[in-house]
Amino acid sequence: MEFQPTDTPRLDWTGDALALGFFEDAVELSADLTQLDEKLDGALAELIEDTEFKGKDGSTIFIRLGKRYPIRKLILVGLGKGEKLSADTLRQGGAAAAKLAQKERCQTLGISLPLLNEDRPLTAQAIAEGIELGLHQDTRFKSEPEEKPPELQTVALLGLGGTEAALEKAKMICSGVILARELVAAPANEVTPVTLAETAKAIASDYGLEIEVLGQKECEDLGMGAFLGVAQASDLPPQFIHLTYKPQGTPRRKLAIVGKGLTFDSGGLNIKAGAGSSIEMMKTDMGGAGATLGAAKAIAQLKPDVEVHFISAATENMISGHAMHPGDILKASNGKTIEVNNTDAEGRLTLADALVFAEKLEVEAIVDLATLTGACVVALGNKIAGLWTADDTLAADFMSASELAGEQFWRMPLEESYFDSMKSVVADMKNTGARAGGSISAALFLKQFIKETPWMHLDIAAPVWTDKDDRYHSAGATGFPVRSLVNWVLS
Repeated sequence: MEFQPTDTPRLDWTGDALALGFFEDAVELSADLTQLDEKLDGALAELIEDTEFKGKDGSTIFIRLGKRYPIRKLILVGLGKGEKLSADTLRQGGAAAAKLAQKERCQTLGISLPLLNEDRPLTAQAIAEGIELGLHQDTRFKSEPEEKPPELQTVALLGLGGTEAALEKAKMICSGVILARELVAAPANEVTPVTLAETAKAIASDYGLEIEVLGQKECEDLGMGAFLGVAQASDLPPQFIHLTYKPQGTPRRKLAIVGKGLTFDSGGLNIKAGAGSSIEMMKTDMGGAGATLGAAKAIAQLKPDVEVHFISAATENMISGHAMHPGDILKASNGKTIEVNNTDAEGRLTLADALVFAEKLEVEAIVDLATLTGACVVALGNKIAGLWTADDTLAADFMSASELAGEQFWRMPLEESYFDSMKSVVADMKNTGARAGGSISAALFLKQFIKETPWMHLDIAAPVWTDKDDRYHSAGATGFPVRSLVNWVLS
């Protein structure tokens, strides 16, 4: 699909469909729209009146005008309250208009939405992101995909001439989101630790990044007993992925993004069993790694003046005669010992060694992201991820980045007293604590593997997947939170 930024007035644009955005309870025709209405023999005003269109957030209506008009179809998109206009409002509006235009078999669409803070590039980028992500459909595993209408070929962004660079940026970011979606959505017989490492190698090859993949022996040499304890039951070899983007010249700062990479989680000997265990969805347990590689793909194309390390300790958590037992003691690469009181709390074990590795790179900040706990889903629901850090500046910077992305996070407490429930009689700590506050104690566990570097933990267990179409996400994997990570690196 091609984006065409143009300053052609709405009155003069011609094509299959024209989409216009309106704020709630402010559905009034400006001077140029009044002229357009006259050109369309009153069809615009009649459509608003007949449907009682109020501009409510997420609402859309359309009308067919016929061949004798320069516009064949007219689409109205509700944007909600004007004072709440945001980049995400524009993403949602762009997605809604494009989805409806494609459904109605349009090949060309002109879209006119309000400017956000008089910022034309940001407005264009947000609309384009919404359209790219809203139209993306993952049909790779269907032998006979459902018949779809002809694809939308051209979208003209009216009033946004000269924003070509912003539109190219949007496409780069969306390519990373789509990679993350496809990794998370693919089943565990397609995305394995080995194929995840191959994906990282392909990104390195395509975009000139550095890549190192450590196997079993190399991880043993580094003392990664926590990671390898999880990996030991799988027939597939563990893969410790380290992908590095370096800018030309001296980097402005150095960062690390660490993603949990459990390509399948059976629960181990504490097997996920019974109704509600969601074992059939444990292909998504590498959502952190998927977003990490998606961010790598986007950042490699955007080429910021920041050095970024993308890390994932990739493995499966399986059951065999080699599986770790409840009660086993593992030693992480920083020397800390862990009593395994629940083999289904495995993600934090892999992250422990990954965080130690990341800190040795002498970066200025580390962010880890993981589909870590059901407790976070209970606490925050299906759309909001948890955020833990003791660093107020890091929290503020990331929250600003996520707000721009329209991806929701809630800062959670690092209540140190909750670590008491993870104290062990025989080791330095256990890998789980009390059921109450489970997502907090999980974050406190990870904190034990960071010495001094500013660090933030993101629990993304719920938002990586949606069971139904939601805004610019089709049902399935969402690519959360690639755009927040990219914005944070660029900020």
